[in-house]
Amino acid sequence: MDSARDDNGGVAGRVLMRFVWPHGGRSVFLSGSFNRWSEIVPMSPVEGCPRVFQAIRWITPGYHQYKFLVDGEWRYDEHQPCAPSEYGVVNTVYFTMETNCNPAGNPDMPMELDNEAFRRLQVSVSDGAFTGIMPSLPESDLQVSRQRISVFLSTHTAYELLPKSGKVVALDVDTPVKQAFHILYEQGIPIAPLWDVTKGRFVGVLSALDFILILRELGNHGSNLTEEELDTHTISAWKEGKAYLNKQIDGNRRASSKPLIHAGPFDNLKEVALRILQNGVATVPIIYSSYDDGSFPQLLHLASLCGILKCICRFFKHCTGTLPILQLPICAIPVGLWVPKIGESSRCPLAMLRPNASLSSALSLLIQAQVSCIPIVDDNDSLIDIYCRSDITALAKDKVYSHINLNEMTVYQALQLGQNSFSSHELKSQRCKMCLRSDTVHKVMERLAEPGVRRLIVVEAGSRRVEGIITLRDIFKFMLG
Repeated sequence: MDSARDDNGGVAGRVLMRFVWPHGGRSVFLSGSFNRWSEIVPMSPVEGCPRVFQAIRWITPGYHQYKFLVDGEWRYDEHQPCAPSEYGVVNTVYFTMETNCNPAGNPDMPMELDNEAFRRLQVSVSDGAFTGIMPSLPESDLQVSRQRISVFLSTHTAYELLPKSGKVVALDVDTPVKQAFHILYEQGIPIAPLWDVTKGRFVGVLSALDFILILRELGNHGSNLTEEELDTHTISAWKEGKAYLNKQIDGNRRASSKPLIHAGPFDNLKEVALRILQNGVATVPIIYSSYDDGSFPQLLHLASLCGILKCICRFFKHCTGTLPILQLPICAIPVGLWVPKIGESSRCPLAMLRPNASLSSALSLLIQAQVSCIPIVDDNDSLIDIYCRSDITALAKDKVYSHINLNEMTVYQALQLGQNSFSSHELKSQRCKMCLRSDTVHKVMERLAEPGVRRLIVVEAGSRRVEGIITLRDIFKFMLG
């Protein structure tokens, strides 16, 4: 067990203490007199040391006792200071702000274990109710965290998202759909801005969702769009006819094309993030023109929530103590979609599929549930892989789309198309980014800030049973309140 002060030198006489359980386990929790044995705190595996678990908590000066709940069994660490009590041996720590005091403590100090509270805690554990006991954050601390993030985003601009070097692929609206399909696959990108030569400006984007809708149209027996016509059918023609499809998918949508959602390099990051959230898009082009009328625009970059989150993590990297929310386990805040527990109802059930499900059902689920990916699980709901919207571009390889039946091809077969150039281990580590429900908000944010990561699959330690999904949108919706 280590101690460390926060960046402000402590808060109201409290100190941050790091509690460590170094002896492994599938699920490890912490409780003690510092929280009056009223809650069980999830402990997270240390990065690179899966058998070592840690939790960081505020404690006040004084004599404290604590125990670890390892895989449902109360235990103590014999290598740390400990003492007997009515309910067995407990670990102990004595902290004081007086510099002339012996940290080892006074052996005659009275025990402060609240036996009745500990007894109630043991009963809740034996009844299986401990999973619902989660630490909470005072509303004032939550507002402080949100305000500091808001101030940061409001005082930094989209210019900071521009890489030192890189490329952005744009497509002409007169490009045939088939050619565009192959370009996105060959370039390994899920989205591309669209340029209209006659109008002299960017007018929209082409995304993986467009190809999902196109392939579904090809699969309809009454479709007027055939595979051969994709050679001459242009992006602009598709976009003009897409309004009819939108009305079929969602009767509330108007049959009109949306204006291009974009940002300028000097727009602040909060404006860009809100623009992405409010318009339901994954990225927005950063476009700059030195002319007042917007002529001769330059496409600088594609802004995403991932890039903005990376800026947040980089800025607060050495002062995480100024954001109290970062130390909470991710399951303690209302974000993401979760598998409902027995007896619970869920307004938005977590969509999952078996590997033998048809590709057609996967594409329909992506559209109907309005999600960007679906976990693929086995009969025990353990994670095997994920199917994302962007995986549709793999069908461009060897023109697979021209001779498949979406109802006959399975999700597993569709995933195999894009996996030939990777080993199974490499592919899973790149695609299936995971976290535990006990991982801190800070750890989840850092993983989501990695390039190309848009969501984390929450799994049970050991079994990899899917428990939920946390997306970039979830984090930003919560942080921006």
